[in-house]
Amino acid sequence: ERVGQLLMIRAHSDKDAAHEQEVSQAIMQYKVGGLCFFQGTPEKQAYLTNDWQNLTTHVPLMISMDAEWGLNMRLKDACIGFPRQLMLGAIQDNRLIYDMGYEIGRECRRLGVHVNFAPVADVNNNPNNPVINDRSFGEDRINVAAKSYAYMQGMQDAGVMACAKHFPGHGDTDVDSHLDLPVIYHPRQRLDSMELMPFRVLTEHGVGSVMVAHLQVPAIDARENTPTTLSSLTIEGILRNDLGYTGLVFTDAMEMKGVTKYYSAGEAAAKALEAGNDVVLLPDNLPMAIQAIKQYIEEGKITPEHIERSVKRVLIAKYRLALHQSQLVQTFNVRDDINTTQAYALKRRLIQSALTLVRDTAHLIPLNNGPTKYAVIVLGKSHPTGFQNYFGSYGAMQSINLPRNPTPADCEKAIADAQQSDVVVVALMGLSRLSKDNFGLTDHEINLIYQLNGSKKLVLVNFGSPYVLRFFDGVGSVLQAYNDDPMTQEVTPQAMFGVFPMTGKLPVSASSISTRQTGIDNRVVDRLRFDAPESVGMSSEILKRIDYLAQEAIDKRATPGCQVLIARRGTVVFQKAYGFTTYEQTIPVTTNHVYDLASITKVVATTSAIMKLHDNGIIDINKPLGDYLGCVRGTNKQDVLVRDVLLHQAGLQAWIPFYKETLFRDANEVCVHPDLYSSDKRAGYEVPVAQNLYIANSWPDSIRQKIVETMLGHKGTYKYSDLGMYLLADLIHEQTGMPLDEYVRTQFYAPLGMDMTGFNPWMWLPDSLYVPTEEDNYFRMKLVSGYVHDMGAAMMGGVSGHAGLFSTTGDLAIWAQMLLNKGVYAGQQYISAETVNMFTSRQGGSTRRGLGFDMKELGAGKSANMSVKAGRNTFGHTGFTGNCVWIDPDQELVVVFLSNRTYPTMDNDKLIKGDYRPRLQAIVYDALKN
Repeated sequence: ERVGQLLMIRAHSDKDAAHEQEVSQAIMQYKVGGLCFFQGTPEKQAYLTNDWQNLTTHVPLMISMDAEWGLNMRLKDACIGFPRQLMLGAIQDNRLIYDMGYEIGRECRRLGVHVNFAPVADVNNNPNNPVINDRSFGEDRINVAAKSYAYMQGMQDAGVMACAKHFPGHGDTDVDSHLDLPVIYHPRQRLDSMELMPFRVLTEHGVGSVMVAHLQVPAIDARENTPTTLSSLTIEGILRNDLGYTGLVFTDAMEMKGVTKYYSAGEAAAKALEAGNDVVLLPDNLPMAIQAIKQYIEEGKITPEHIERSVKRVLIAKYRLALHQSQLVQTFNVRDDINTTQAYALKRRLIQSALTLVRDTAHLIPLNNGPTKYAVIVLGKSHPTGFQNYFGSYGAMQSINLPRNPTPADCEKAIADAQQSDVVVVALMGLSRLSKDNFGLTDHEINLIYQLNGSKKLVLVNFGSPYVLRFFDGVGSVLQAYNDDPMTQEVTPQAMFGVFPMTGKLPVSASSISTRQTGIDNRVVDRLRFDAPESVGMSSEILKRIDYLAQEAIDKRATPGCQVLIARRGTVVFQKAYGFTTYEQTIPVTTNHVYDLASITKVVATTSAIMKLHDNGIIDINKPLGDYLGCVRGTNKQDVLVRDVLLHQAGLQAWIPFYKETLFRDANEVCVHPDLYSSDKRAGYEVPVAQNLYIANSWPDSIRQKIVETMLGHKGTYKYSDLGMYLLADLIHEQTGMPLDEYVRTQFYAPLGMDMTGFNPWMWLPDSLYVPTEEDNYFRMKLVSGYVHDMGAAMMGGVSGHAGLFSTTGDLAIWAQMLLNKGVYAGQQYISAETVNMFTSRQGGSTRRGLGFDMKELGAGKSANMSVKAGRNTFGHTGFTGNCVWIDPDQELVVVFLSNRTYPTMDNDKLIKGDYRPRLQAIVYDALKN
């Protein structure tokens, strides 16, 4: 039993019954004291842990794992993985390392794990190290010591024993001890000052255990082929006597070639205990190990007192880990309890804090989200990446992807394709961590980067080892991102556009100019960021209800698909696409699909333009239309105030079905009049109404005239009307010299980076990116897709003040955030705060109108236009095609919903009757926690 307490054996939760029986037999027959878990699942590991703990008779098992970057190191697809230590070495705030240690400790305890073989306290000062490498905090002994301490303290405060490894220091070697016995030739003085320094700090500050490496260090023990694991001069001489360490000492895995190359399984285990180790980890052959240990005891090579000391250390450690109490693991919900939203939020903070702007001689960072054209080339990934997707949320971008080891022709084509861009971003992904094969980089890839560097403004983003930077001293703008996991790919473009500061410093020296502690702070620009709901006081769990609501709407055929975006406090916390573009279910909706906004055009285009004109003193909304619009002078519209048009209280009728005048019946079929329409664009017929359908050029003027000639109703009474917005579009054109679409594009959409927003997307987008709106069987007699659905706007050529705009949830969120920021976005003032406040406030005498904006209906009972849970100052608009954008300034909240509920027919009112938009909004308010 005593010998058994000194043995810790391998255990898997992904193997067969034979393996499980083998472990059970070892526990019952050999009384082993501990298990080290490897691959599997958290559910099965919890189950097996309980089973095996129940087999122990007196002393519970000590459960350990190698979880340097969290349980993900072994349970890869089931548990959250934190950044590896080399990336963490770039972080300047070590409190984050403590927080990570505490979180990893919490997760380990939840799974019934008592010992985590971390932190790696090796100083990685050899770029060719194949085994420690990115598992080290870097080459700076002080940084390694400080971060190892923070990690250790956090984990032990969470109730898990830390283990400093790999004593006496495995950093300066180019041999993998899994495969051979590395030799470190440094003199003792150098070892004391460099390799041993972090271990001295940890042993002085209460680390629970230390793991001894399989190294040969002649300055400590000159015996040939003697690994430090089997060296009493290393363990008793330095660790126990020189460093005064009294805690638990583990061997490194005894299966590794660093020890088995020269010693048999049994002999190695016995010699390890003889040398002063307390626990033999993963003996290569358990029966042989026990036999050899007993033989050493019988021969006096290991005294009973020696065994007793080690057993007492094990028992003390188990007691301190509370193993005298029940060790059964709660198996219910174990995966969710490990992968909490708080854990993911911490991971995001770690990544943000590690990103390193190595240099930026051309001052390209932060990137501009305005009219700059970007080419984003990803080397190492054949298909579009998360990095490119998130980059596209901020700037107009051409994506180019090349596989690992591209051909010269691939590289030449990428260079040619990037020539139309203003700035080229090259991202290195899918790299190796090994120096011996140039980290997977080829000469073709390096040459491609330097060719672009010589001809274009270039930013290089390295998602691999920082040692890769040795190849790119000639590149002026370099960002080190360390790994290409999905969250890092999401966070990195945000940093590049200045959403948050980059404060990381290189933890190692890659070259003469990419040296340790290199890194500059970038300028922060106020743009939308992406983060978890909890980061802004919202609940992820409650927001998951949106998934069910969207699926219900699709299942009940209220809409074939939709987009949803939720943002709070300048942070997008939810952005998803659901369903398909049509009920034929051939094209899944993505967040890049554009939808016909219908009446949302009134605020995102027309009202925004009027706000800017009012701001600039070009118009005064308190003056009449006749002061600014020639076509109304001498008519009953001349004295109508611009303000009253915006408030829908000018006495204008709701709408006019202009299209009906252009139809006739032919053999009981409704057709467009051949004198008014042409199937091709030709002289006199140049106004596009739908695909292959053009109306006579005179008709937009005819529509204007018909509006001008309409009778006015009672002024001052609210009556929602499209007609005034036709007139405001003409006013904008007359006062600026630009049609509405051009004016809002140049003044708002292009500088804001709203690259997927505009009129007539059939002119500027591939047809795969706009969503069909209706199978029109009453006017155009064809599918309406990429052309405006509204009949009057279509007869105006797709550009009108009341309809015609297309966009995505992402672009609308930018516009909404600009208004929440009181007219400011990314450091640029688009509209004054005074004007924003005036237009987005409820106007006197109105229960639900701002200037141009709809607002929450006041009064008792159900709100007519949004959820009753919405804040009273919420403003925005809905759209006939099945859309809404609502902005709550009190909660700093944006809710955007886009759908094509009008497909295949606008008679489908299930979205409206099902209250899907108000119900969505209610879920969002339910998710608010603070």
